[in-house]
Amino acid sequence: MRPADDRVAAEEPLQLSLDGRALSVVMRTPGNDLELALGLLWAERVITRRDQVVKVLMSAEAGESEAGVELDTSVIESNQVDVHLRDGGRRPERSFMASSACGVCGATTVDDLALDFSVLPPGLKVRATTLPGLADKLREGQAVFDTTGGLHAAGLFTSDGEILLLREDIGRHNAVDKIVGRMLLDGTLPGARRVLAVSGRAGYEVVQKAVAAGIPMLVAVGAPSSLAVATALRFNLTLVGFLKRDRFNIYSAPDRVN
Repeated sequence: MRPADDRVAAEEPLQLSLDGRALSVVMRTPGNDLELALGLLWAERVITRRDQVVKVLMSAEAGESEAGVELDTSVIESNQVDVHLRDGGRRPERSFMASSACGVCGATTVDDLALDFSVLPPGLKVRATTLPGLADKLREGQAVFDTTGGLHAAGLFTSDGEILLLREDIGRHNAVDKIVGRMLLDGTLPGARRVLAVSGRAGYEVVQKAVAAGIPMLVAVGAPSSLAVATALRFNLTLVGFLKRDRFNIYSAPDRVN
Protein backbone atom coordinates (compact mmCIF):
# COMPACT_ATOMS: atom_id res chain seq x y z
CA MET A 1 0.00 0.00 0.00
CA ARG A 2 1.36 3.41 -1.06
CA PRO A 3 0.04 6.88 -0.26
CA ALA A 4 -1.08 8.86 -3.30
CA ASP A 5 -2.89 12.07 -4.11
CA ASP A 6 -6.47 11.90 -5.29
CA ARG A 7 -8.98 14.51 -6.46
CA VAL A 8 -12.41 14.55 -4.86
CA ALA A 9 -15.61 16.31 -5.88
CA ALA A 10 -16.18 19.65 -4.16
CA GLU A 11 -19.19 20.04 -1.88
CA GLU A 12 -19.90 23.31 -0.10
CA PRO A 13 -22.96 24.98 1.43
CA LEU A 14 -24.68 27.77 -0.49
CA GLN A 15 -26.73 30.23 1.53
CA LEU A 16 -29.72 31.29 -0.57
CA SER A 17 -31.56 34.41 0.53
CA LEU A 18 -34.67 36.11 -0.83
CA ASP A 19 -34.81 39.89 -0.55
CA GLY A 20 -32.19 39.83 2.18
CA ARG A 21 -33.88 37.15 4.30
CA ALA A 22 -32.35 33.68 4.62
CA LEU A 23 -34.34 31.08 2.71
CA SER A 24 -32.28 27.93 2.24
CA VAL A 25 -28.93 26.26 2.67
CA VAL A 26 -28.12 24.05 -0.31
CA MET A 27 -25.22 21.62 -0.40
CA ARG A 28 -23.76 21.80 -3.89
CA THR A 29 -20.67 21.77 -6.07
CA PRO A 30 -19.59 25.42 -6.52
CA GLY A 31 -20.08 26.88 -9.98
CA ASN A 32 -23.09 28.24 -11.85
CA ASP A 33 -24.55 29.36 -8.52
CA LEU A 34 -26.79 31.96 -10.14
CA GLU A 35 -28.33 29.27 -12.34
CA LEU A 36 -28.75 26.98 -9.33
CA ALA A 37 -30.51 29.65 -7.28
CA LEU A 38 -32.87 30.69 -10.06
CA GLY A 39 -33.60 27.10 -11.07
CA LEU A 40 -34.50 26.19 -7.50
CA LEU A 41 -36.74 29.24 -7.12
CA TRP A 42 -38.43 28.39 -10.43
CA ALA A 43 -39.08 24.78 -9.37
CA GLU A 44 -40.69 25.99 -6.15
CA ARG A 45 -42.81 28.58 -7.98
CA VAL A 46 -41.20 31.44 -6.06
CA ILE A 47 -40.56 33.00 -9.46
CA THR A 48 -42.54 32.38 -12.64
CA ARG A 49 -40.97 34.96 -14.98
CA ARG A 50 -37.46 36.23 -15.52
CA ASP A 51 -38.52 39.88 -15.20
CA GLN A 52 -39.50 39.24 -11.57
CA VAL A 53 -35.78 39.17 -10.73
CA VAL A 54 -34.70 42.76 -10.00
CA LYS A 55 -31.11 42.08 -8.94
CA VAL A 56 -28.90 39.38 -7.46
CA LEU A 57 -26.22 39.82 -4.82
CA MET A 58 -23.38 37.31 -4.88
CA SER A 59 -19.67 37.17 -4.17
CA ALA A 60 -17.17 38.29 -6.79
CA GLU A 61 -15.31 35.04 -6.01
CA ALA A 62 -18.03 33.17 -7.87
CA GLY A 63 -16.72 34.72 -11.06
CA GLU A 64 -20.15 34.95 -12.66
CA SER A 65 -21.57 37.59 -14.96
CA GLU A 66 -24.88 37.67 -16.77
CA ALA A 67 -26.22 40.01 -19.42
CA GLY A 68 -29.66 41.29 -18.55
CA VAL A 69 -29.41 40.58 -14.82
CA GLU A 70 -28.11 43.18 -12.37
CA LEU A 71 -25.38 41.47 -10.34
CA ASP A 72 -23.91 43.19 -7.28
CA THR A 73 -20.68 41.45 -6.24
CA SER A 74 -19.44 44.04 -3.77
CA VAL A 75 -21.49 43.50 -0.62
CA ILE A 76 -21.82 39.78 0.02
CA GLU A 77 -19.52 36.98 1.22
CA SER A 78 -18.61 33.84 -0.69
CA ASN A 79 -21.06 30.92 -0.91
CA GLN A 80 -24.07 33.23 -0.75
CA VAL A 81 -26.69 34.29 -3.28
CA ASP A 82 -29.36 36.86 -2.43
CA VAL A 83 -32.12 37.17 -5.04
CA HIS A 84 -34.22 40.34 -4.96
CA LEU A 85 -37.64 40.15 -6.60
CA ARG A 86 -40.03 42.76 -7.88
CA ASP A 87 -42.72 43.40 -5.24
CA GLY A 88 -41.11 40.83 -2.96
CA GLY A 89 -42.35 37.79 -4.89
CA ARG A 90 -43.92 34.80 -3.15
CA ARG A 91 -42.01 33.46 -0.17
CA PRO A 92 -42.49 29.69 0.25
CA GLU A 93 -44.01 28.42 3.48
CA ARG A 94 -41.92 25.28 3.91
CA SER A 95 -38.26 24.90 4.80
CA PHE A 96 -35.72 24.78 1.97
CA MET A 97 -32.92 22.98 3.81
CA ALA A 98 -31.52 20.58 1.23
CA SER A 99 -28.56 18.21 1.06
CA SER A 100 -26.80 17.20 -2.12
CA ALA A 101 -28.73 13.91 -1.92
CA CYS A 102 -32.21 15.35 -1.48
CA GLY A 103 -33.93 18.13 -3.34
CA VAL A 104 -37.13 18.19 -1.29
CA CYS A 105 -35.93 17.56 2.27
CA GLY A 106 -37.99 20.49 3.53
CA ALA A 107 -41.27 18.85 2.52
CA THR A 108 -43.42 17.80 5.46
CA THR A 109 -46.48 16.38 3.67
CA VAL A 110 -47.33 14.89 0.30
CA ASP A 111 -49.20 18.11 -0.48
CA ASP A 112 -45.90 19.98 -0.18
CA LEU A 113 -44.60 17.88 -3.06
CA ALA A 114 -47.56 18.45 -5.40
CA LEU A 115 -47.21 22.04 -6.46
CA ASP A 116 -49.70 23.58 -8.86
CA PHE A 117 -48.12 22.59 -12.17
CA SER A 118 -49.87 22.20 -15.52
CA VAL A 119 -50.21 18.82 -17.18
CA LEU A 120 -47.63 18.58 -19.96
CA PRO A 121 -49.15 18.80 -23.45
CA PRO A 122 -48.53 16.32 -26.29
CA GLY A 123 -46.50 17.29 -29.32
CA LEU A 124 -42.91 16.22 -28.73
CA LYS A 125 -41.85 13.13 -30.68
CA VAL A 126 -38.51 11.36 -30.25
CA ARG A 127 -37.31 8.36 -32.21
CA ALA A 128 -36.56 5.30 -30.11
CA THR A 129 -33.19 5.02 -31.84
CA THR A 130 -32.22 8.49 -30.59
CA LEU A 131 -32.52 7.74 -26.88
CA PRO A 132 -29.64 5.27 -26.29
CA GLY A 133 -27.10 7.80 -27.60
CA LEU A 134 -28.05 10.36 -24.95
CA ALA A 135 -26.24 8.42 -22.22
CA ASP A 136 -22.96 8.47 -24.14
CA LYS A 137 -23.28 12.19 -24.93
CA LEU A 138 -24.01 12.92 -21.28
CA ARG A 139 -20.98 10.94 -20.14
CA GLU A 140 -18.70 12.52 -22.77
CA GLY A 141 -19.50 15.97 -21.40
CA GLN A 142 -18.61 15.19 -17.78
CA ALA A 143 -15.20 16.81 -17.57
CA VAL A 144 -15.11 17.03 -13.76
CA PHE A 145 -16.42 13.47 -13.35
CA ASP A 146 -13.39 12.26 -15.32
CA THR A 147 -11.05 13.57 -12.61
CA THR A 148 -13.14 12.87 -9.49
CA GLY A 149 -15.68 10.14 -10.30
CA GLY A 150 -18.04 11.90 -7.88
CA LEU A 151 -20.40 14.13 -9.85
CA HIS A 152 -23.80 13.68 -11.44
CA ALA A 153 -24.78 15.30 -14.71
CA ALA A 154 -27.92 16.70 -16.32
CA GLY A 155 -28.17 17.43 -20.01
CA LEU A 156 -30.71 19.24 -22.16
CA PHE A 157 -31.23 17.79 -25.64
CA THR A 158 -33.22 18.47 -28.78
CA SER A 159 -35.66 15.84 -30.02
CA ASP A 160 -32.94 14.77 -32.50
CA GLY A 161 -30.45 14.09 -29.72
CA GLU A 162 -28.34 17.24 -30.05
CA ILE A 163 -26.98 18.34 -26.68
CA LEU A 164 -27.68 21.99 -25.84
CA LEU A 165 -26.63 22.29 -22.19
CA LEU A 166 -24.78 20.16 -19.66
CA ARG A 167 -24.21 20.81 -15.98
CA GLU A 168 -22.45 18.75 -13.30
CA ASP A 169 -23.00 18.74 -9.55
CA ILE A 170 -22.59 16.43 -6.60
CA GLY A 171 -26.41 16.39 -6.44
CA ARG A 172 -28.29 15.45 -9.60
CA HIS A 173 -31.22 17.67 -8.62
CA ASN A 174 -28.77 20.58 -8.35
CA ALA A 175 -27.51 19.83 -11.85
CA VAL A 176 -31.11 19.97 -13.07
CA ASP A 177 -31.68 23.28 -11.26
CA LYS A 178 -28.62 24.69 -13.04
CA ILE A 179 -30.04 23.60 -16.40
CA VAL A 180 -33.43 25.18 -15.64
CA GLY A 181 -31.82 28.36 -14.29
CA ARG A 182 -29.85 28.67 -17.52
CA MET A 183 -33.03 28.21 -19.54
CA LEU A 184 -34.71 30.95 -17.51
CA LEU A 185 -31.81 33.32 -18.14
CA ASP A 186 -31.85 32.46 -21.86
CA GLY A 187 -35.61 32.91 -22.13
CA THR A 188 -36.22 29.32 -23.29
CA LEU A 189 -38.73 28.22 -20.65
CA PRO A 190 -40.94 26.25 -20.93
CA GLY A 191 -38.90 23.56 -22.69
CA ALA A 192 -41.78 21.99 -24.59
CA ARG A 193 -39.52 20.68 -27.41
CA ARG A 194 -36.68 19.47 -25.21
CA VAL A 195 -35.53 16.25 -23.55
CA LEU A 196 -33.85 16.20 -20.13
CA ALA A 197 -31.35 13.42 -19.38
CA VAL A 198 -29.77 12.67 -16.01
CA SER A 199 -27.07 10.34 -14.79
CA GLY A 200 -28.06 7.81 -12.15
CA ARG A 201 -31.60 7.27 -10.96
CA ALA A 202 -34.72 9.39 -11.44
CA GLY A 203 -36.21 10.36 -8.10
CA TYR A 204 -39.34 12.41 -7.49
CA GLU A 205 -37.44 15.69 -7.18
CA VAL A 206 -35.97 15.40 -10.69
CA VAL A 207 -39.40 14.62 -12.19
CA GLN A 208 -40.89 17.59 -10.34
CA LYS A 209 -38.23 19.93 -11.71
CA ALA A 210 -38.76 18.67 -15.27
CA VAL A 211 -42.51 19.24 -14.96
CA ALA A 212 -41.93 22.71 -13.53
CA ALA A 213 -39.73 23.56 -16.51
CA GLY A 214 -42.33 22.29 -18.98
CA ILE A 215 -39.93 19.60 -20.28
CA PRO A 216 -42.10 16.69 -21.47
CA MET A 217 -39.49 13.90 -21.47
CA LEU A 218 -37.05 12.81 -18.76
CA VAL A 219 -34.48 10.12 -19.50
CA ALA A 220 -32.45 8.52 -16.69
CA VAL A 221 -29.49 6.20 -16.88
CA GLY A 222 -30.69 4.45 -13.71
CA ALA A 223 -33.96 3.41 -12.12
CA PRO A 224 -36.96 5.60 -11.30
CA SER A 225 -38.64 5.57 -7.90
CA SER A 226 -42.30 4.71 -7.38
CA LEU A 227 -43.14 8.35 -6.54
CA ALA A 228 -41.29 9.51 -9.66
CA VAL A 229 -43.43 7.20 -11.80
CA ALA A 230 -46.65 8.27 -10.08
CA THR A 231 -45.80 11.95 -10.56
CA ALA A 232 -44.85 11.42 -14.21
CA LEU A 233 -48.21 9.72 -14.82
CA ARG A 234 -50.04 12.55 -13.06
CA PHE A 235 -48.46 15.25 -15.23
CA ASN A 236 -48.17 13.30 -18.51
CA LEU A 237 -44.37 13.32 -18.45
CA THR A 238 -42.61 10.66 -20.54
CA LEU A 239 -40.30 8.95 -18.06
CA VAL A 240 -37.55 6.67 -19.42
CA GLY A 241 -35.27 4.66 -17.15
CA PHE A 242 -32.47 2.09 -17.29
CA LEU A 243 -31.11 3.73 -20.44
CA LYS A 244 -28.58 1.40 -22.09
CA ARG A 245 -26.98 1.30 -25.51
CA ASP A 246 -29.44 -1.32 -26.71
CA ARG A 247 -32.56 -0.91 -24.56
CA PHE A 248 -34.54 1.23 -22.11
CA ASN A 249 -37.80 1.14 -20.14
CA ILE A 250 -40.68 3.60 -20.60
CA TYR A 251 -42.78 4.11 -17.46
CA SER A 252 -45.27 6.77 -18.56
CA ALA A 253 -46.64 8.63 -21.60
CA PRO A 254 -45.02 6.29 -24.18
CA ASP A 255 -46.72 8.03 -27.15
CA ARG A 256 -43.87 10.55 -27.38
CA VAL A 257 -41.45 7.77 -28.38
CA ASN A 258 -41.84 6.42 -31.92
